[in-house]
Amino acid sequence: MSDTPRIIAYYPSWSVERTPHYRVADIPADRLTHVNYAFADVSARNGQIALGDPWADIGRVDPGDDDNPGGLHGNFNQFLLLKERHPHLKTLISIGGWTWSDNFSDAAATHESRLRFARSCAAFAARYRFDGVDIDWEYPGSDGLQPGRTEDSRNFTLLLAELRRQLDLQADRDGCRYLLTIASPAGLSKIAAIEVDQIHQYLDFINIMTYDFAGAWSPVTSFNAPLYGTSSPLQPQDDFFQNAHGHAAVEAFLERGTPPDKLVLGAPFYGRSWKGVASDNDGLFQPHEGAADLRASYRALVDNDFYGMRRFWHEEAKVPWLYDSEKKIMVSYDDPESMHLKGAYVRERGLGGAMFWELTGDDAEHSLLRALAQGLTGAEEE
Repeated sequence: MSDTPRIIAYYPSWSVERTPHYRVADIPADRLTHVNYAFADVSARNGQIALGDPWADIGRVDPGDDDNPGGLHGNFNQFLLLKERHPHLKTLISIGGWTWSDNFSDAAATHESRLRFARSCAAFAARYRFDGVDIDWEYPGSDGLQPGRTEDSRNFTLLLAELRRQLDLQADRDGCRYLLTIASPAGLSKIAAIEVDQIHQYLDFINIMTYDFAGAWSPVTSFNAPLYGTSSPLQPQDDFFQNAHGHAAVEAFLERGTPPDKLVLGAPFYGRSWKGVASDNDGLFQPHEGAADLRASYRALVDNDFYGMRRFWHEEAKVPWLYDSEKKIMVSYDDPESMHLKGAYVRERGLGGAMFWELTGDDAEHSLLRALAQGLTGAEEE
């Protein structure tokens, strides 16, 4: 790993519109190396990159902005101002996400469509002065919100190759270098649908989404983002649950030849909740009645004093959970202890850094980010 480990944050475009507002200026850029702006879309009309929220991205005029109609406004302009204050910071435009991945298959389907999309991404990065492009296709070669093509696995590799080529050509014109990264799946079946042994040559690094291993869709309560698996006989014994942890995902990439310093471990700044959970095993690995009606970002948990729930710790998985035996609610989440361990895992394994979704989920003291950074660097607590 490099002397300065990557700490990559996602900033959702809608953060400035929700309450409480989280502006670009609120980003703790001194603690980060990269910020991914989420999300741009893939146009169904022409297969090119498209603004995700034109008003938030470039339309909103903030106090102090140049009100010239031809000037750049919105979050994109705020990103430029942020980089002026923090010259070390790199910003990337993240494309797709769970909701907007449906048009990737068409964009990647042919040489002509790949060329059209890649050229548009390079021009977009140059126009809005991003340092790179992050592809968040959920998921090539396997189902996400929308099914794709059987050819998507191969076409994904070809798309990344064309993106790398077009970004390099744009960089030659601009006298700089543009980054290319992806947000990758963490489930082993979805990793197997990607040509892992081939894609890393085109990428600066790979952000593995090592979270959402369990949720309201799961047969029993479990961990959102365990670092390791458990030996509990109460846990489902199928292949998915046995390998639903961050270490298994990292190993899957390493075994297929990805250089360790290109792997970035993902971490969630939010939890998953369940209701109707029996008190056996303190609510862990128990049947449930769906998601509980509460906000489970770390910020919301802290602000609500963890809803009065009791904290438990799993020594194997290296993550905590909360349980209320009276209300029969269980929450799987990450806290500073588990974040520090994830950062230490990256450091000890020589990986390329850590990524998290997303900035607005942390508390006012940036407790999760600080713990993650301390684990990455081996620094003492502040």
